[in-house]
Amino acid sequence: MHIQDTARQALLAAALVAPSLTSAFYLPGVAPTSYKPDDQVPLFVNKISPVAAMQDYRLHSIVSYDYYHPAFQFCQPHGGPKYVSESLGSILFGDRIMTSPFDLRMLRNETCKPLCKVSNPRKMREFINDRIYQGYSLNWLVDGLPAGQKIQDELTGTTFYSPGFSIGDYLFTDNENDEEKLAFNNHYEIWIEYHEVNGDPNQLRVVGVVVQPSSLAYVGEPDCAENHPKLVFEEGDTNQDVYFSYSVYWKKSDTAWATRWDKYLHVFDPKIHWFWLIDTAVIVIILVLTVMSVLARTLKKDIARYNRLDAISLDDLGGTSAMEDGVQEDSGWKLVHGDVFRTPSHPLLLSILLGSGAQLFVMTGCTIAFALLGFLSPSNRGSLGTIMIILYTLLGFVGGYTSARTYKAMQGEQWKLNIGLTPVLVPGIVFAAFFLLDLFLWAKQSSGAVPFTTMLVILGIWFVISIPLSVAGSWLGFRSPQIQAPVRVNQIPRQIPPVTTYLRPIPSMLIVGLLPFGAIFVELYFIMSSIWFSRIYYMFGFLFLCYGLMVVVCAAVTILMTYFLLCAENYHWQWRSFLAAGMSGGYIFLNCLLYLITKVKLSGLAGIVLYIGYSALISFLFFILAGQFSAS
Repeated sequence: MHIQDTARQALLAAALVAPSLTSAFYLPGVAPTSYKPDDQVPLFVNKISPVAAMQDYRLHSIVSYDYYHPAFQFCQPHGGPKYVSESLGSILFGDRIMTSPFDLRMLRNETCKPLCKVSNPRKMREFINDRIYQGYSLNWLVDGLPAGQKIQDELTGTTFYSPGFSIGDYLFTDNENDEEKLAFNNHYEIWIEYHEVNGDPNQLRVVGVVVQPSSLAYVGEPDCAENHPKLVFEEGDTNQDVYFSYSVYWKKSDTAWATRWDKYLHVFDPKIHWFWLIDTAVIVIILVLTVMSVLARTLKKDIARYNRLDAISLDDLGGTSAMEDGVQEDSGWKLVHGDVFRTPSHPLLLSILLGSGAQLFVMTGCTIAFALLGFLSPSNRGSLGTIMIILYTLLGFVGGYTSARTYKAMQGEQWKLNIGLTPVLVPGIVFAAFFLLDLFLWAKQSSGAVPFTTMLVILGIWFVISIPLSVAGSWLGFRSPQIQAPVRVNQIPRQIPPVTTYLRPIPSMLIVGLLPFGAIFVELYFIMSSIWFSRIYYMFGFLFLCYGLMVVVCAAVTILMTYFLLCAENYHWQWRSFLAAGMSGGYIFLNCLLYLITKVKLSGLAGIVLYIGYSALISFLFFILAGQFSAS
């Protein structure tokens, strides 16, 4: 590893303490490639993805396309394009990387180099105009770096590179009808920044790529003159010829290879992260102090009084009257001590959900930790999705063990059914929903559709690795000693009196679930912007702190709710605590719907179904994750 690369790793300790420093922390995911002058630098093309449209800055579609989709008629290399090998996570996230006809030679400037000529029929022109209106962008990769556009943040004044560049421009004409016109970009001005390793002119590395697209209506061969009008697709049934061209310019840069991703990693409004973290931390401290006060003062006094009464005999108190007075003072949770550990309804389902939640909890924590340490570099495309799949598969043992121990503690008898359903129920629901949503992507000929062979690979990993590990964990869990309740459970269930309004199921779920959601609300906004607007998310330091605060909030609020519930002589706390904390997943789904109304403007049934489907799938997984924090 280069000396400068090693120096960057020294920022690890600071990144653990100050998450804002993670923008400067980088561990490469691939080895650097050095070029000599006139060496070919590969330019690969990726999917054509939608971003915010220029006319209203809202997302108009979530369906991406292959770069060589027949309707776009982009130039192809000789012999046809070939796929570049990708990781499993990269495929699942919709990356479709292929070769291109662009010929880039290190330090060789090219001015107005013709690419190809295509003829677009009417239907294809209408299709492309719709994609321009919806704000689609092209995604290229030069030496692993995304080709982007320079953007200046209006709030901070900093300049950064935004991956991807627009497929066309949105124009208005000045005629009487104020007719809208869309210009198609057919010329690409490619600016590539390079760095000399230790001043050696024969060791050159690519450290930045910027593309400035333009629309030029050529009459004949491309000449890149500035007097060309915009290329606007005309109406009519006749074919319209389109000439493609490109220029390449090389620019020396002082940016080292190890820091070349810094200009792509931009924090939008970083102050809001700190303000929200401070506010959330204050709320967490108040909640924890409240729980500690309840446990340290109320419970300690009651337990001390019970121990004192047990130590005093009836004779010393002058008969049974004093003992009866002591019993008459009992109220609230003290009256249900013989029912609090009673087996809840549907123990099999609850144990399976808790096992799946424990598996998700450990997987999420490990993934964030790996990302925080810099092992999930953005240069290693798809590493985040790949590590999530690997961890979830290997942690099937944790899910099976947790489910078995919980079910055995609940004195469940259908242990074979527990072993079989634990690795199948939740993953089966997720896979079925994912497969149904994938059918919509296949119908739209989207690049985001997961290939059938990849589906078979996921099923193979699931059946060959995850299920056997889960069965092994369940076997060990059932072989372990049963978790014994500290008190004996009464044979006859105690009658539950009516409770106040805020302790009823729905109000308590709404109140308890709101607080964990509030701990992650701001970070959730940035995550959703990264998912739907094709931005690079890398603020794992903030995410790590938010994740920890959410765990503490879930535990604190459910302890308080359980205490108030037992004080009301209601001992059905297991499901109530699971559903109450899991309600934060319901708030996430409601937030996604609000995001759909305010930030997204989807047209067509397929786009709306895909957005709501993926949002519901994420909310369901978070529901299980948050519920596991409380009920376990």
